[in-house]
Amino acid sequence: MASILETAASVGIFNTLLAAVDAAGLRSALEGAGPFTVFAPVDEAFAALPPGTVQTLVDNPPQLARILKYHVISGARSRAQLVVQESWESLEGAPIPIRRAEPFEVKNSTVVQADVICDNGVVHVINRVILPG
Repeated sequence: MASILETAASVGIFNTLLAAVDAAGLRSALEGAGPFTVFAPVDEAFAALPPGTVQTLVDNPPQLARILKYHVISGARSRAQLVVQESWESLEGAPIPIRRAEPFEVKNSTVVQADVICDNGVVHVINRVILPG
Protein backbone atom coordinates (compact mmCIF):
# COMPACT_ATOMS: atom_id res chain seq x y z
CA MET A 1 0.00 0.00 0.00
CA ALA A 2 1.21 3.51 -0.79
CA SER A 3 1.68 6.43 1.59
CA ILE A 4 -0.61 9.46 1.56
CA LEU A 5 1.80 11.46 -0.62
CA GLU A 6 2.50 8.53 -2.97
CA THR A 7 -1.23 7.99 -3.38
CA ALA A 8 -1.78 11.70 -4.06
CA ALA A 9 1.00 11.73 -6.65
CA SER A 10 -0.32 8.65 -8.44
CA VAL A 11 -3.75 10.07 -9.30
CA GLY A 12 -2.62 13.34 -10.89
CA ILE A 13 -5.24 15.68 -9.37
CA PHE A 14 -3.19 16.89 -6.41
CA ASN A 15 -0.25 18.57 -8.16
CA THR A 16 -0.80 21.94 -6.45
CA LEU A 17 -1.25 20.30 -3.05
CA LEU A 18 1.97 18.32 -3.45
CA ALA A 19 3.88 21.42 -4.56
CA ALA A 20 2.48 23.30 -1.55
CA VAL A 21 3.52 20.50 0.82
CA ASP A 22 7.07 20.77 -0.55
CA ALA A 23 7.10 24.59 -0.40
CA ALA A 24 5.92 24.47 3.23
CA GLY A 25 8.54 21.89 4.19
CA LEU A 26 5.96 19.30 5.27
CA ARG A 27 6.89 16.39 2.99
CA SER A 28 8.92 14.48 5.58
CA ALA A 29 6.17 14.86 8.18
CA LEU A 30 3.48 13.53 5.84
CA GLU A 31 5.75 10.69 4.72
CA GLY A 32 6.08 9.66 8.38
CA ALA A 33 4.32 6.77 10.05
CA GLY A 34 1.35 8.86 11.13
CA PRO A 35 -1.36 7.89 11.07
CA PHE A 36 -3.00 11.00 9.65
CA THR A 37 -6.34 11.93 8.18
CA VAL A 38 -5.85 14.36 5.31
CA PHE A 39 -8.57 16.46 3.72
CA ALA A 40 -6.93 16.82 0.32
CA PRO A 41 -8.05 19.66 -1.98
CA VAL A 42 -7.92 18.86 -5.70
CA ASP A 43 -6.06 21.14 -8.12
CA GLU A 44 -9.30 22.90 -9.07
CA ALA A 45 -9.79 23.89 -5.41
CA PHE A 46 -6.50 25.81 -5.46
CA ALA A 47 -7.33 27.28 -8.88
CA ALA A 48 -10.60 28.65 -7.44
CA LEU A 49 -8.73 30.79 -4.90
CA PRO A 50 -8.40 34.50 -5.75
CA PRO A 51 -5.65 35.21 -8.34
CA GLY A 52 -2.19 35.31 -6.79
CA THR A 53 -3.20 33.56 -3.55
CA VAL A 54 -1.25 30.38 -4.17
CA GLN A 55 1.92 32.29 -5.10
CA THR A 56 1.54 34.54 -2.05
CA LEU A 57 1.30 31.45 0.16
CA VAL A 58 4.29 29.78 -1.52
CA ASP A 59 6.25 32.96 -0.80
CA ASN A 60 5.24 32.69 2.89
CA PRO A 61 6.07 29.10 3.96
CA PRO A 62 4.99 29.52 7.63
CA GLN A 63 1.51 30.71 6.58
CA LEU A 64 1.30 27.98 3.94
CA ALA A 65 2.29 25.35 6.52
CA ARG A 66 -0.40 26.64 8.89
CA ILE A 67 -3.08 26.31 6.19
CA LEU A 68 -1.89 22.86 5.14
CA LYS A 69 -1.81 21.65 8.76
CA TYR A 70 -5.43 22.76 9.01
CA HIS A 71 -6.20 20.05 6.43
CA VAL A 72 -4.79 17.27 8.66
CA ILE A 73 -5.91 15.59 11.86
CA SER A 74 -4.04 13.05 13.93
CA GLY A 75 -5.13 9.45 13.53
CA ALA A 76 -6.66 7.54 10.65
CA ARG A 77 -10.36 8.47 10.65
CA SER A 78 -12.91 7.09 8.22
CA ARG A 79 -16.02 8.98 7.22
CA ALA A 80 -18.04 6.88 9.67
CA GLN A 81 -15.68 7.86 12.49
CA LEU A 82 -15.56 11.54 11.53
CA VAL A 83 -19.31 12.10 11.54
CA VAL A 84 -19.73 11.05 15.18
CA GLN A 85 -18.33 14.44 16.25
CA GLU A 86 -19.24 17.98 15.24
CA SER A 87 -15.57 18.92 14.84
CA TRP A 88 -12.03 17.57 15.07
CA GLU A 89 -8.88 19.39 16.10
CA SER A 90 -6.50 19.93 13.20
CA LEU A 91 -2.72 19.71 13.46
CA GLU A 92 -2.81 23.50 13.10
CA GLY A 93 -4.76 23.60 16.38
CA ALA A 94 -8.09 24.99 15.18
CA PRO A 95 -11.20 22.79 15.01
CA ILE A 96 -12.44 21.52 11.66
CA PRO A 97 -16.25 21.40 11.59
CA ILE A 98 -17.81 18.23 10.18
CA ARG A 99 -21.28 18.14 8.66
CA ARG A 100 -22.92 15.09 10.16
CA ALA A 101 -25.63 14.76 7.48
CA GLU A 102 -25.63 14.48 3.70
CA PRO A 103 -23.73 15.74 1.86
CA PHE A 104 -20.54 14.88 3.75
CA GLU A 105 -18.81 18.23 4.25
CA VAL A 106 -15.69 19.42 6.02
CA LYS A 107 -16.03 23.08 6.96
CA ASN A 108 -17.06 24.77 3.69
CA SER A 109 -15.93 21.93 1.43
CA THR A 110 -17.73 18.90 0.05
CA VAL A 111 -15.98 15.55 0.30
CA VAL A 112 -16.02 14.19 -3.24
CA GLN A 113 -14.32 10.92 -2.34
CA ALA A 114 -14.03 9.56 1.18
CA ASP A 115 -11.97 6.82 2.78
CA VAL A 116 -8.95 6.49 0.50
CA ILE A 117 -6.88 4.15 2.68
CA CYS A 118 -3.09 4.61 2.65
CA ASP A 119 -0.12 3.13 4.55
CA ASN A 120 0.03 6.05 6.95
CA GLY A 121 -3.58 7.15 7.15
CA VAL A 122 -6.73 8.08 5.28
CA VAL A 123 -7.38 10.68 2.59
CA HIS A 124 -10.72 12.40 2.01
CA VAL A 125 -10.76 14.28 -1.30
CA ILE A 126 -12.34 17.75 -1.00
CA ASN A 127 -13.42 20.32 -3.56
CA ARG A 128 -12.25 23.47 -1.74
CA VAL A 129 -9.29 24.68 0.25
CA ILE A 130 -10.37 25.10 3.87
CA LEU A 131 -9.03 27.88 6.06
CA PRO A 132 -8.77 28.11 9.84
CA GLY A 133 -10.94 30.63 11.63
